[in-house]
Amino acid sequence: MSARVCFGRAHLAASGLGTATRASHSAAAPRAQYDAVIIGGGHNGLIASAYLQKGGVQTVVLERRHVLGGAAVTEEIIPGYHFSRASYLLSLLRPHIFEELQLKKHGLHVFKRDPHAFTPMLEEGVGGQPPRSLLLGADVTQNQEEIGKFSKKDAQMYLGFLEHLEKLACAIHPLLDAPPVDVPKVTEGSIRSRLAALNTLRPLISSGLKLGKNIPDFYELVTAPIMKVLNRWFESEPLRATLATDSVIGAMTSPTTPGSGYVLLHHVMGELEKEKGAWGYVQGGMGGVSKAIAQSARALGADIYTEKSVERVLVGSDGSVQGVLLQDGSEIRSKVVLSNATAHRTFTKLTPKESLPPDFLKAVDQIDYTSPVTKINVAVDRLPNFLAAPNVSEGVPGPHHQCSIHLNCESVDVLEQAYHDCLQGRPSTRPMLEMTIPSVLDTSLAPPGCHVVSFFTQFTPYTLEGGRAWTSEDKQQYANNVFDWVELYAPGFKSSIVGVDILTPPDLEEVFGLTGGNIFHGAMSLDQLYLARPLPSASDYRSPIRGLYLCGSGCHPGGGVMGSAGWNSALTVLSDMKRR
Repeated sequence: MSARVCFGRAHLAASGLGTATRASHSAAAPRAQYDAVIIGGGHNGLIASAYLQKGGVQTVVLERRHVLGGAAVTEEIIPGYHFSRASYLLSLLRPHIFEELQLKKHGLHVFKRDPHAFTPMLEEGVGGQPPRSLLLGADVTQNQEEIGKFSKKDAQMYLGFLEHLEKLACAIHPLLDAPPVDVPKVTEGSIRSRLAALNTLRPLISSGLKLGKNIPDFYELVTAPIMKVLNRWFESEPLRATLATDSVIGAMTSPTTPGSGYVLLHHVMGELEKEKGAWGYVQGGMGGVSKAIAQSARALGADIYTEKSVERVLVGSDGSVQGVLLQDGSEIRSKVVLSNATAHRTFTKLTPKESLPPDFLKAVDQIDYTSPVTKINVAVDRLPNFLAAPNVSEGVPGPHHQCSIHLNCESVDVLEQAYHDCLQGRPSTRPMLEMTIPSVLDTSLAPPGCHVVSFFTQFTPYTLEGGRAWTSEDKQQYANNVFDWVELYAPGFKSSIVGVDILTPPDLEEVFGLTGGNIFHGAMSLDQLYLARPLPSASDYRSPIRGLYLCGSGCHPGGGVMGSAGWNSALTVLSDMKRR
């Protein structure tokens, strides 16, 4: 479990599980038979259950933890403070899923952020002025003024850059909402079946036509180091470094690593209520989106249970799925099983190895789950006060407080050094920090005058130098280093801390089932995208075992694109069941 460090005057909840709302079905236990069983109550599993129910398939969701949502959960891990414990921002929830599942009706409300990015400088102010900072939002004129503090040229180029990225991102939207091309069916079998499979080419053709003359630009962005692109557009370090953080967020990569551009594009694909590129805080924390999806699925007839841990997928003598065995010894029979777990956990922990081809298992072992992320959740008794943007009135949030606050991001060199520290098996001496304070917009998350603060930090290794496991002392030392850096930007922060929850990569794996601690269910590198996600032989959500499917973020289109994997996998299952 996660380390818990005591600071200030109060201590943390002893259990670490807090008072998160339990989400079990009203019945005492699931039935003995369903059409479909879904392992894991993360957002993709919940979405898959809703669409299967819409298709007439009686479905049950089995979540091993006490709370639904996978990584999209809200937990009261410190009394009175409600944290989005892992995932912390919403944007990439696909619009058609939002509409079709009536998530607004089922309680989903999102606080939009404008401005959305704040990068304070760690420098001495000049002429009695505070240190400089970069504040970015939806206002074009204000963005130009902010960027102009560092470069007039960059201020003029910024809007064109955003329009360029949006053009590329919009062009690949058709690929997000459809399974990858079914290469075997297009190239093998009868003429009739091959012609039918040609439909899977439509999204790819649509994206190609939308890209048009921008295909070379798209190819460069997804294959080149993001700095090759950013250096061509901009000259000022704070702007380049701020943009570069989105190319490495959650990824064990640096801005000078080939392929880092795709992660940046991945983070500009999203939208909130038809506003492109917008990100927001879910009311009640990220558990609010999971709760809304679950309520939609239940309204359609799905059964959903927490604290029902699956021990093993049951495979019959004919090589097809028969259902699942729970840890309590009970069995649930079903025609199909969808796993919302990572591919590694599904095939090496939950599925009988003798039911899978040795070459397939060998390929599963080669999937890259490397993670650089340590998530730190902090309860504070007052609002942070930044030297670069001093609080006007005590306790009254400024526009910058609602942003993603980028610390240690003044230059790309700082990000590079943080990355190289980690490659040596050491947590970054000067870590890249993305700080968010959702309670400035959603006051229900903390007691009056107090706040919940999230730190998404990089770079930290899964094992420390020499292969050594993290200890409580290591975690406390790293957290103290993070807070020392925050203190330089916002003096008084350390004395405001009420309690802390630290989740290193091994903790993220243990608590949330994220193999390697990887928030995307697998690295978002070019060799693990589209036709190769999670593997070339399993990119269509099907496994070598008939009736066993993947539906989690380790499938196309990848972690962060909320709901597409669940939706695509459900459509695949419905199509297969119709043909049987």
